[in-house]
Parts: sequence; C-alpha cells; structure tokens
Amino acid sequence: MKLFQLVQNIESDYLKKDLPTLKIGNSVRVNVLIQESNKKRLQSYQGTIVSQHRAGLNSTITVRRISKGVGVNRIFPIHSPDIHSIEKIESK
Repeated sequence: MKLFQLVQNIESDYLKKDLPTLKIGNSVRVNVLIQESNKKRLQSYQGTIVSQHRAGLNSTITVRRISKGVGVNRIFPIHSPDIHSIEKIESK
C-alpha cells in the first residue's frame, strides 16, 4: 500500500460526514465548543463564508461577521472535534 493511500485511509475515519454543502457567500452559523476552566459550552458564530480551503482533513472556512461596525474574520477547521455543527442559514 502506498503512503498516500495509507494517509487517506487513516484520515477518512476522522472526516465529518454530516456537513452541508458550503459555498462562498453562504450565511452560516458555526457552533463551537469552548472550554472555560473545567466545563465546556457551545458558542455560536454567525456570518458569511468569505473563503474556503479544501484540503481533506485540513479543510477550513473563513467566516466574516460585523461586530459593532467592525468586520471580524474567523477561520474554522471544519473537521475539528471542537466544531459541534455548521448550519446554513436561509436568507429571506
């Protein structure tokens, strides 16, 4: 077995299967697990996808939102165990 195939087999166990199809310009809500001292809680981050990096297990999305008149970008590794869920928001 070649090294590339071996790496793909190992990574496939950690890929999330329940992700929606994400495109640049979609409005999304990302629920992230935040650890505060000895407890964990969910924090929601809502915004628009401005970039996407597709690299298998290392895939990321950059979500931009406006907070108090200032644009804030945050990069999320979409297959991270700290990402609880990613939801597409329907625009009206």
